[in-house]
Amino acid sequence: MKQIDLHNKTIVISRTDSIGDVILTLPLCRWIKQKYPSCKLIFLGKNYTKPILECFPSIDQIVCWNEYEKLNKEKQVKAIRSFHADVFVHVFPNKHLAKLVKKAKVDYRIGTSHRFYHNLTCNIRPSFTRKNSSLHESQLNFELIRSLGLKDIPSMNDIANLIQEFYINEPLPEPFKKLIDSNKKKIIIHPKSQGSAVEWPIEKYISLAKKLVNENYSIYFSGTEKEGKMFRDSLPKDDNIKDISGRMTLSEFIGFINECDILLACSTGPLHIASVLGKSAIGLYTKKRPMHPGRWSPIGINSKVVTSNFKGDFKTLSPIKDIKAIDIDTVYSAITIEKE
Repeated sequence: MKQIDLHNKTIVISRTDSIGDVILTLPLCRWIKQKYPSCKLIFLGKNYTKPILECFPSIDQIVCWNEYEKLNKEKQVKAIRSFHADVFVHVFPNKHLAKLVKKAKVDYRIGTSHRFYHNLTCNIRPSFTRKNSSLHESQLNFELIRSLGLKDIPSMNDIANLIQEFYINEPLPEPFKKLIDSNKKKIIIHPKSQGSAVEWPIEKYISLAKKLVNENYSIYFSGTEKEGKMFRDSLPKDDNIKDISGRMTLSEFIGFINECDILLACSTGPLHIASVLGKSAIGLYTKKRPMHPGRWSPIGINSKVVTSNFKGDFKTLSPIKDIKAIDIDTVYSAITIEKE
């Protein structure tokens, strides 16, 4: 197929799902802007992830689809036409949105061939599978843009470099700065995932926190207010263990992560935020596909993953049993090695 020339053109990258997925799409945005500096890059996302997108200079315009979802179809099509897009990339497939983009008569509409409705709505349909691929999610996104001149999928080192421009665009408010102990190593423990990942037991996180307190760590348990209700009453009564769940906006939490040294979590959004901020992002993962770190590990240069040393029948092992098998001492070692 003839290469699409994006010079002085407009491209829309559509990813209307969660924080981690959006972060893993940012390297794609950076690559496009590096190859076509004069193009206008619009990111179509959700209000929820807007604070993430605001931290990435390669994005020229952020559009929150929530603002258009309640409009009738005619007004939605009119809104898409107002983008004046030459190329529209469905990174996160959405049947309704795909129909709207076709009706808006965007010249180049890109979506994976593995969604049947893309056969009716997209005129560029790369054929690849995510589920059984050995590539990382951030690399798989690049399969969608070969028509823009991509020859080779970037390596994971390349991916890490493509995320380097992520920055803090709002200072941390003073009340939260006061929670920071500059004399201690600061670690955020984010034990829950809003159901998006298999989780290490909260009891193990708490036992780990007790060990870390004795090593001069200041520990912050984070999460939504709903998640905080699940664990805050179980936290040890210690001045060096603080519950910050439900207290911050996403923008404030990004700033707070930036003030800390380490973030420990399972495969969830805050882990990826810490990773692209260059923090020590330590992720707890099952080795079971498709949730394994080969697909979903954090992409920053100071990231690492911890998995279990389970020795039994791996074929019959459930992901939750696998992650529960991760030993507290193994996680403790992964954290304290960072201190040295």
